[in-house]
Amino acid sequence: MSLAGEEWAARFEGFQREAWRLETLPQYLMPQEEDEFEAFKAGARIDPHAVSNEYTDRLRRQAAEGRAQGRVHIVTRPLTDYLQFEFAQYYAPHALAGEQIRILDVTDRDNPLAGVQDFWMFDRAEVVLMNYRPDGQQINRQVYEGDVARFIEYQRIAVTESVPLEEYVKGIDV
Repeated sequence: MSLAGEEWAARFEGFQREAWRLETLPQYLMPQEEDEFEAFKAGARIDPHAVSNEYTDRLRRQAAEGRAQGRVHIVTRPLTDYLQFEFAQYYAPHALAGEQIRILDVTDRDNPLAGVQDFWMFDRAEVVLMNYRPDGQQINRQVYEGDVARFIEYQRIAVTESVPLEEYVKGIDV
């Protein structure tokens, strides 16, 4: 089953304990980000402490309710322009709002999750596969119909092998 619109948004309102994401691509082409991305490349920066929007408000509310949201992004250096943008414009304010963001840098090592695609997992019970073209353009989101045990293991590996965003960005310019 493909997910979009209200059905997709309901996953983030309805989870009880944890929403978790694995990101594997060096860029995501999202039409709604184009202007902001171009401004970033031209030198515009935000104050992550000043960001307040629907997404950060939801993260704060979830954290206050004891519901966790987290992710691991697999990267290689040098970081793409898009990753620098994502770290500065999204990850920094989202981490301040309570999202647990970790980075798995595989620049000088084997990727322990090679071949695993992007996904979201909700309460370790439901997996939604995030389908993208190689350039990062989203195709669709699909509810995975099989046993989620391997995705729980992917999460364990990703978290174990990664470092918190705050630790990763020390010493790099984003």
